[in-house]
Amino acid sequence: MTLSQSDFAFVSALVRREASIVLAPGKEYLVEARLIPVARQVGAASVAEFLANLQRRPNPADQRRIVDALTTNETSWFRDREPFTALTDVVLPELVKSRAGNRKIRLWSAASSSGQEAYSLAITLQEHLPAGWGYEILGSDISTEMVKRAEAAEYSQVEVNRGLPAAQLVQYFERTGAHWRVTPGLRRNVSFRLMNLTAPLPTMPPFDVIFLRNVLIYFDVATKKSVLRNVARLLRPDGWLFLGAAETTIGIDENYERVAAGRTSAYRVRSAVPAGAVKRG
Repeated sequence: MTLSQSDFAFVSALVRREASIVLAPGKEYLVEARLIPVARQVGAASVAEFLANLQRRPNPADQRRIVDALTTNETSWFRDREPFTALTDVVLPELVKSRAGNRKIRLWSAASSSGQEAYSLAITLQEHLPAGWGYEILGSDISTEMVKRAEAAEYSQVEVNRGLPAAQLVQYFERTGAHWRVTPGLRRNVSFRLMNLTAPLPTMPPFDVIFLRNVLIYFDVATKKSVLRNVARLLRPDGWLFLGAAETTIGIDENYERVAAGRTSAYRVRSAVPAGAVKRG
């Protein structure tokens, strides 16, 4: 049984208000499938009953459960690979030259889900930064459950099989029962926090590299503009922004310039694009 039109409208309005995610008509089956475990968790006999109770008696905790359930958490290790290759071949060599004075790099994995992207970035820096260099990585997500999972840094065999090379698994993970846990040595440079990218962002030191991948596609144009504007304030003048393959700043925020980064593209604030950079689009 699919959701009624009124229930779908209620959920769509809630998710739009709390997370700025647009649920277009035709997503009723997806919404119901995501909410079945939530309904069971709170003891409701069905999703319809759960939503009816919630509409009669609003409950912030249950509303949060809905947002968490409908926040897309698709992720894998070194997802799409090319942005990580660009990081090692193009971005890090440039940053090593320009940051020679303090020998430290800051990265932000926005919308980091259960942490795979943030820890993939940590592995990349661990293996490709020169000796004597340090780094900090912040992972953020709108889902409280995902932030907890990322902080726990523990993954199933199925999860580590999704893109994590065997050599890195052996070097950076410890076996714990049927699961794998990121080693303390790698975890010490990575932190996570709850963050809604569509709300005013907290005060943070600027970042050299920001991975804002596969999240803008869920927002309308006005929200994309707001997010990109806020992110620009947290990007160092010569920093790098990576978006998902299906995402772009073109036609949305002209303060960014798209440049070639190996076999993929990245974005930089226009005033900071070096004269010799290869522009795209």
